Amino acid sequence: MLTQRRYAARQIRMHHVLSGALATIVLVGSLIAQTTPPDRSQPPSLGAAPTLKLPRIQHLKLSNGLPVVLLEKHEVPVVSLNLVVKGGSSLDPDKQSGLAALTASMMTEGAGKLDALQLADAIDYLGANVSVTAGFHTFSVSLFAPVARLDQALPLVADVALRPTFPTEELERKRMQLLTRLLQARDEPSSVASVLFNRTLYGATHPYGVSSFLDEATIRSFKVEDIRRLHSSVFFPNNATLIVVGAVKPETLLPKLESAFSAWKPGQPPAPAAGEAKQVPERAIFLVDKPGAPQSELRVGLIGAPRLTDDYFTLLTVNSILGGSFTSRLNSNLREKNGYSYGAGSSFGFRLWPGPFMIRTAVQTEVTDKAVTEILKELEAIRQPIAADELDRGKNYVALRFPARFQSVGEIADQLQELVTYGLPDSYFNDFVGRILAVTQADAQKAAQKYLDPGRIAIVVVGDRAKIEPGLRALNLGPVHIQSIDNVMGKAPALGQQSGN
Repeated sequence: MLTQRRYAARQIRMHHVLSGALATIVLVGSLIAQTTPPDRSQPPSLGAAPTLKLPRIQHLKLSNGLPVVLLEKHEVPVVSLNLVVKGGSSLDPDKQSGLAALTASMMTEGAGKLDALQLADAIDYLGANVSVTAGFHTFSVSLFAPVARLDQALPLVADVALRPTFPTEELERKRMQLLTRLLQARDEPSSVASVLFNRTLYGATHPYGVSSFLDEATIRSFKVEDIRRLHSSVFFPNNATLIVVGAVKPETLLPKLESAFSAWKPGQPPAPAAGEAKQVPERAIFLVDKPGAPQSELRVGLIGAPRLTDDYFTLLTVNSILGGSFTSRLNSNLREKNGYSYGAGSSFGFRLWPGPFMIRTAVQTEVTDKAVTEILKELEAIRQPIAADELDRGKNYVALRFPARFQSVGEIADQLQELVTYGLPDSYFNDFVGRILAVTQADAQKAAQKYLDPGRIAIVVVGDRAKIEPGLRALNLGPVHIQSIDNVMGKAPALGQQSGN
């Protein structure tokens, strides 16, 4: 009898559950039926751009002359530290492109009295993270740590920056990684296209033309002595700036920094290299044959503007309209309208010297020539007056995205690194949104006509030559230069071969 009652009770509960679910479905269905479907033919309107107000940036200095840039942020008990040293790949010796990047990667493979494993364990034990990167014009040694562990973490990051050991066995491991990566890159149309694009714009000796590519001979030429020489030539306190962001105050921070870095002695860094480059002499197509490729990888562009150009804010806005967002003209044309590509975009590489402007996409093989034609149409169109509403959308897109770069202490430190690298004023970040919103239609057209000349572009295509060459030649855009993978990337490396160190 008890079992029958339990069974009956379960049946009643189930009936109520099903009845309630059915009523919910009917109600939701009724509401959906009464709701007007959203208009998806136009993107949603953007709200007003928020203003950004950072805390005061404090400028301090250690006894050895090392400048310290401090921004206090006390919401979370963590700290981020970036030691920015002038140098980077712009100082790579002739025929040793990539040495700066290799040096940076080796600096965490043993430092002070600790080998690579001991160093990694010591950092992990503190709940911290230490990394080293090399850009075109800087090295950056970064620390993220809980404030409570800063006393123990600072000596470790100081060892990494000032006393790396560069062990030979770690160099051989890095060398094998680079050779393996080269072998992989040869089979990646995207990598081949980018390497050839940079080299075409800047030549085979300019840092911007060669630093992204290492051939087998270069990889095998690296020696520990080369790495030590580069490191010791630039790591001086008078050639660096220490950025600190987090829950720290100057009166407690400075003694800790003095303890970690005061023994670091000034020196004489090398003079900055000259980096001017000329535009390609004429518009031309550079075709790399990859038989059987289902897509054609495209890079289209020319040398753009330096970071400190007066047109910086205008170019950010123009690029957001041309190819800097999902709703940009390029993506709308090649993806949405014509279905040639899964995505297309453009960017200015703002650097100390004029960096590249590049349009990047991959398209179906059979529409390669048509895609190039559409890209050129968009380049020509962006040079014409931009409608006021489209310009406003472009400005709002850039302005609305900007505050998101300042959410964590690490992100803020990275942004301050831009300020340090290019000598920007402390007010730069707080003024950014206003500078973007002040861009006019006349500004946009003038900048586009100055920097985006379709008659001076390099067009790099990696794809199946037999299928795409006739269509590309029929466009009559200029000379068509044929290259092989070996021409661009060098011969495939022999991974079993030993190298000297």
